[in-house]
Amino acid sequence: MPSAVKLILATDIDGTFLFPTGTTGQADLYKVIKDHSDEIILIFVTGRAFESILPLLDNPTLPTPDYVIADVGATVLKNDDQTFVPVMPLQRDIAHKWPCHEALLEKLNGIKDLHLQEVPQERRCSFYYDNPKVLPQAHKIARDLGLSIIASADKYLDFLPKGVSKGSSLRKLLRHEGLPEEAVLVAGDTLNDLSLMQTGYRGCVVGNGEPALKKAAAQEKNVYQAAAVGPDGILEAVHFHGFGKALGFSSHASPVTYGKADLLMVYHRQPFDEYKRGTRILRRKPKSPNGIIPTLLGFFSRGENGAWVAWSQQESREPENFNVYVDVDKERYPNLVAARIALTSGDVNLFYKQFSKESFWPIIFSFPGRVSFIESHWKHFCEINRLFAARTAEVAARDATVWIHDYNLWMVPSYLRDLRPDLKIAFFHHTSFPAADIFNIIPWKREIVDSLLKCDYVGFHIPRYVENFIDVVRSNAPVEILEKEICAPTYLTYGCALGVEEMTRKIKTLYGVVGVGAHPVGIDNEKIQAIVDDRKTQELTQGLLSAAQGRKIILSVERLDYVKGPIEKMLAYEAFLEQHPEWHEKVTMINIVTPPSPGMEIYSSTRDKLDQVIGRINGRYSGMNWTPVRYFYRSIPFEELVAYYVASDIAWITPLRDGLNLVCKEYISAKAASDTQGVMVLSEFAGAAVELKGAILTNPYDTNSMKHGLLTALEMDDHEMEFRLDDMKERVKKYDVNAWGDDFLGFRDGSASS
Repeated sequence: MPSAVKLILATDIDGTFLFPTGTTGQADLYKVIKDHSDEIILIFVTGRAFESILPLLDNPTLPTPDYVIADVGATVLKNDDQTFVPVMPLQRDIAHKWPCHEALLEKLNGIKDLHLQEVPQERRCSFYYDNPKVLPQAHKIARDLGLSIIASADKYLDFLPKGVSKGSSLRKLLRHEGLPEEAVLVAGDTLNDLSLMQTGYRGCVVGNGEPALKKAAAQEKNVYQAAAVGPDGILEAVHFHGFGKALGFSSHASPVTYGKADLLMVYHRQPFDEYKRGTRILRRKPKSPNGIIPTLLGFFSRGENGAWVAWSQQESREPENFNVYVDVDKERYPNLVAARIALTSGDVNLFYKQFSKESFWPIIFSFPGRVSFIESHWKHFCEINRLFAARTAEVAARDATVWIHDYNLWMVPSYLRDLRPDLKIAFFHHTSFPAADIFNIIPWKREIVDSLLKCDYVGFHIPRYVENFIDVVRSNAPVEILEKEICAPTYLTYGCALGVEEMTRKIKTLYGVVGVGAHPVGIDNEKIQAIVDDRKTQELTQGLLSAAQGRKIILSVERLDYVKGPIEKMLAYEAFLEQHPEWHEKVTMINIVTPPSPGMEIYSSTRDKLDQVIGRINGRYSGMNWTPVRYFYRSIPFEELVAYYVASDIAWITPLRDGLNLVCKEYISAKAASDTQGVMVLSEFAGAAVELKGAILTNPYDTNSMKHGLLTALEMDDHEMEFRLDDMKERVKKYDVNAWGDDFLGFRDGSASS
């Protein structure tokens, strides 16, 4: 508790302490409170239940209150080392005056113009009313039960214990805690806050206040009517009433400085690879085969001033002669710079390879049994996210668009919104997004949700992940669904484990309106066509076909990761060979497993088990002229991989969980480019399964399903094979990686589709 209290700010939340929907500001008030935490006591006084403001209490950009008065005065809590506990005996006295919800609802039964608000409520009952003629009857029932009534905004009606209001509970709290009442400033924006203005304390009606409150508060001599809205209006009143002078700070906010970039990509990877030659650091084009980085770069070929915010691994965070800003490609993107953050190898290992992969990765892919949570690692994660936000704020032009990529930057929107509320912020998840009961295992779930709700738009691969996100938000914060859309015919609904019938497109939260949508990443079809047409690819394809000696080729391509289900797949293949000896020597499986990045120790046991199973299969079934599994544990150049796509008869892609899976799309694109036939056997837990309607869907958790899917593919006739493949070719061709990028950025003008 502050030792020398100079200001006690007792403020309503919605529209008062928070900026009202549709407006922005610099929130200098928040900085003042944080900078003077030893002299300022903050009290949230709200009509909401305590449960519904929990996300705000975990918001790192907002000051944490010392007290909370919730439920229109019926709940009084004190911050006891970040745990909010009832203030006794105040809370007990209020509870004794409340007859219980059932007694009141029974009395109100039959009043048709009175509708119970479906929100959390404690020791009070809140209603909407359509007709003011219900008020006399409501007042009579309140008197009969010994209750009070507060009506506001010509539609809200609160039944409260006798004598309980925001103002009365505030006065009792101050006196109970021995706090100086001469230091109090109350603030509000609706008639619900009138009791605060009638306490006699110095007060403020913010500029966006309800006209009825402004009119009523005009009778109170100590209440200031601010011109500015929300927290800016409170800060205006702080100076008007002399608290600013007492605290020793100026009424003039520091001017905001703006950068030059109108479009910013915030991605952990730089848009080029760095390598060392002697003492020199050189750059080259990234080797990533999926085309996402080149696609994102393509937006800057249109002449837009841009910045790409990413880390650069250095010996220290402040290396000598480090260039924060470097040109990406002066000829192709003359207006694009890389705005870099120097991180040490220790930073990268802890932030990305260790914490992100051990705490978030298992949750994202619904493997909670593999999770590890360490508080100090979370703080380091937040520290790195702050660095990304600060660099972004520094380089962004006024009203710029910022596109943040993936879960390891989950906290950037929160810090960035605090620094630059003028920005349009979008976030895209390149992974899956889990159901609420899985996501909510994360100890810092509310902080993450709060951060994502600071965005203007949040995108996912498929509708199921959108709905999972909405369920997570619902379980952590108040939310109103504003817009939905039907998923069919673009996506499978009932025919897939990840299907949903309809998808949310727009929600309203404490911070305003957030758009959401599904945008499955596409691939670079032109690049694959060029590779297929290359003579080297054609020669390699012929070599693979010759080596197969007429056998059907089953192709599996995946990164070493337990979520990809590599062991489950090989066990299913072993069971298939055992049950179907007629296919011995008629098939060959090419299993390409890409090693993880150096330092990813969590995958070592997965590799050991995989090696054992493959060794056992080849030991049991190999002959003089046949090896059931050809196993490649190495990174294969993308140009070479395309030849494998062209040569194979079946792509067996069966992750236990996958955000999307681009391998299956690359396979289809290669088949289209080479005019060859093939069958896709795809896990129904891969995001792409809801897009690619011609695939044979299989359950990777069920060995029988895996065996049946493979057998179906092997026995499929040419006509059905062509029919299924044509359907998938059309989708992959139409919604390529360029369409994905354009579609996502459509949120800027409201045209983003799914």
